Amino acid sequence: MRTLAVILLSAAALLAADTFRRAPGFALPDYKGQIHDLADYRGKVVVLEFMQSVCPHCARFVDKLNEVQRKYGNRVQILAVGNPPADSPATLGEYAAGHRITYPILFDCGQMAYSYVRTNKIDLPLVFVIDRGGMIRAQYGYGPLTQNIFEGNGLLEEIDRLLPANRASAAK
Repeated sequence: MRTLAVILLSAAALLAADTFRRAPGFALPDYKGQIHDLADYRGKVVVLEFMQSVCPHCARFVDKLNEVQRKYGNRVQILAVGNPPADSPATLGEYAAGHRITYPILFDCGQMAYSYVRTNKIDLPLVFVIDRGGMIRAQYGYGPLTQNIFEGNGLLEEIDRLLPANRASAAK
């Protein structure tokens, strides 16, 4: 049991060591063809989600992202990103309509995803929290240790830490 704890703490330390870095820039189309540039969201906290329209965990996470959008309004920008071969602009559009998503769902061919993840394999959903200055402050892959982020209030708490205290509860 002690060995497992050491392994988990070591893995967490390695993840944290690479988390605080400048968020790689990108300009990607959404499923409607409108371009979204990360630089356009400077000054806002950005929640960047890598997802697939066929991922059941991603579909459940939509409720949490909609809650974030309702609570923080225009002070937080949510951007979801889908990649082929599982997704296309058409499947992302259907996904957005089916889940009543109003935040942008971008279409990437893998290059932008690789610049964030730095591996060939992505476990989904995968979320990056980017501060108002463009620095990655947190990275969460779906799993037992991150259940509070995807299903509880952990993501809201993370965002609260990055917003000015006197405005954290204001809606828009």
